[in-house]
Amino acid sequence: MTSVTALTFVFLYQANALDSRNAVRQAALLEASASPVPGARLSFTATAYCKGTITASGAAVRSGIAAADPALLPVGSVIQVDSLPDKYNGVYTIMDTGPAVQGRHIDIYMWSCYEALDFGRRPTRVTVLRLGWSPEASAPRLVDRLFKQREAARLAENAGEDGTPVPASNPQPPGQPDVIR
Repeated sequence: MTSVTALTFVFLYQANALDSRNAVRQAALLEASASPVPGARLSFTATAYCKGTITASGAAVRSGIAAADPALLPVGSVIQVDSLPDKYNGVYTIMDTGPAVQGRHIDIYMWSCYEALDFGRRPTRVTVLRLGWSPEASAPRLVDRLFKQREAARLAENAGEDGTPVPASNPQPPGQPDVIR
């Protein structure tokens, strides 16, 4: 009887045991298939380019510009790149596209073609800060939330007895033009 109970326990335990390797594979598959949204941190491949004078957006090439697949990161998107050497980590604006830039691949503009060749192909992590040109496609930041809290507190402080905001008094004497500082 004891052996039957022990055998039953072993079968039930093994049937419910989770395989951590399977969970890691599922997490990697989920990240690989996730579409870019503001705030998403995704794996990409980074390369570098140095040729050309005008981007697909019509802007002149300069540092801080990258090319990407417009189906994933439309022109005007802002990304933060990390896990590269410090010199290349930072914020880039997607201003260019290209036939070789497909899928999860970004192409960083560099002035020096020697440096671009030395850069090669590297895995990197990309955080999407904004998708396209629309400011509404940005993830809210801590600074924005703090600014809104400060403005709400300032409005509450300047509210009249009935709760309506009281306009700030003009420090200029009457008849004097307002000076913009």
